[in-house]
Amino acid sequence: MTPAKVKPTISPELLNQIDVRVGTIESVSDVANSEKLVALRVNFGDHWCTVLAGLKREWANPREIEGKQALFVVNLPPRKMAGVMSEAMLFDIGYADGITLC
Repeated sequence: MTPAKVKPTISPELLNQIDVRVGTIESVSDVANSEKLVALRVNFGDHWCTVLAGLKREWANPREIEGKQALFVVNLPPRKMAGVMSEAMLFDIGYADGITLC
């Protein structure tokens, strides 16, 4: 596997705008009409949200990540995919590169 090139530098001010939080993946469910998306129900302690992630092709059983924690960007605008609204973005959970979830 060839690593991706490093993206251009960004300012500290731009970085400070990104709200990254640890969330607990409480449930994983299938997204109908999608070959790669699953819906994660994520608990952030002060709120819950639904996050769509393309895990069907990476995990034989995506429900294995239920109860695990991961990093999410929580201040992106909601986005509708495959008819379901996603309210945050999951960072790479490292399946392909051997990193394991907490």
